[in-house]
Amino acid sequence: MRLALPRWAGPLAVKAAVFITVMCCALAALLGVLVHVSVTKQTVDQARELALSRLEDATAAFEAGDPLRPGVALDPPELPGSLRDLALSGDRGTMVAEYRERPTMWAAGPADDDRALAVRIDYAQQARTIDGLDRAIVWSSGLAIGVTVLVGAFAVTRVTRRLHTTARVARRISGGDLDARVDDPRTQDPSRPQDEVAAVAAALDSMAASLQGKLLAEQRFTADVAHELRTPLTGLHAAAELLPPGRPTELVRDRVAALRTLTEDLLEISRLDTGRERLELDSEPLGALAERVVRASGSDTEVVVVRDVVVETDRRRLERVLGNLVANAHKHGRRPVSLTVEGPVVTVRDHGGGYPDYLVAHGPQRFRTEGGSRGHGLGLTIALGQAEVLGARLTFVNAADGGAVARLVLR
Repeated sequence: MRLALPRWAGPLAVKAAVFITVMCCALAALLGVLVHVSVTKQTVDQARELALSRLEDATAAFEAGDPLRPGVALDPPELPGSLRDLALSGDRGTMVAEYRERPTMWAAGPADDDRALAVRIDYAQQARTIDGLDRAIVWSSGLAIGVTVLVGAFAVTRVTRRLHTTARVARRISGGDLDARVDDPRTQDPSRPQDEVAAVAAALDSMAASLQGKLLAEQRFTADVAHELRTPLTGLHAAAELLPPGRPTELVRDRVAALRTLTEDLLEISRLDTGRERLELDSEPLGALAERVVRASGSDTEVVVVRDVVVETDRRRLERVLGNLVANAHKHGRRPVSLTVEGPVVTVRDHGGGYPDYLVAHGPQRFRTEGGSRGHGLGLTIALGQAEVLGARLTFVNAADGGAVARLVLR
């Protein structure tokens, strides 16, 4: 069974928690060792000084011929061998060892040529003190680590939550929601300390506001230009109709018609940019609608209905999407061109050189075409925009055996 982490508990939070835990454990271990070593050394030194002092008194009494006191013995069998050897060599020393299952501090020195004079002091109380200290160090270290980890995790999760909020807003902006803002509380109150996360959030909000302003200005400019062109184009079209028949007249009328189409496309794009388009839903057999689009285009596109289905959609917008896809296939691809209906999925394919790499990777872009092809790059842009209004998904790929494939998936 996998442990499900909260949404904010990403790699950064996990790494920070692990780092805090490891550092706390290392610090607690270091402090514990230092305290243990210091207290143990002090305790052992006190016991050793006491044992050596008693050994000195016992040696003086032995040399004076006085009787040995309790705890003092001449060459006792329980004396550790290494300490006995040290005493027989003429030196004095101490050692902690077990005596009748109790920790004992031994002190020994030379008594005569082949015997050692030994003093033993009960070391149980000191041993219990050191054991209690060790337990206190372990418990206090565990408590300190737990509290530090909790406090650190709380501080880290506050930061990671704010980072996740900033990342979520950035994704919304990249998805087209230019009204999205982080609105970090720290950026709203100048009196509060501004950390790095607040600086990133403020920069993202500023970028979104600037981007939104520029896009709105571009949309207004596009709409204004298209509206301003409509009036003179209407007059120009009427004047072209009055010209006498001939090749020059045909060229003028063709260019006027192209300019009128461009103007209408710009107006349609400006309406799509506003995001306020409304659907007029109606039930429509998808196969019949596809055949009607192909007939209206006047092209030799093959319509293949694998499985027909009735969809609830905006007929005018769907016809616009399919019409632009078919027109683009004939204009920039090569025959044969086919339109296939398979349930709510419509595929338009040609057998040309395929879509440019930038279009497959990032989608159609306005006024960008490649390979010297004619056009303004608005047909597929409008198709994609209308598909989004319909709530459909339009994708562009290249077939493995050549040709461009546009796939429209309706709701």
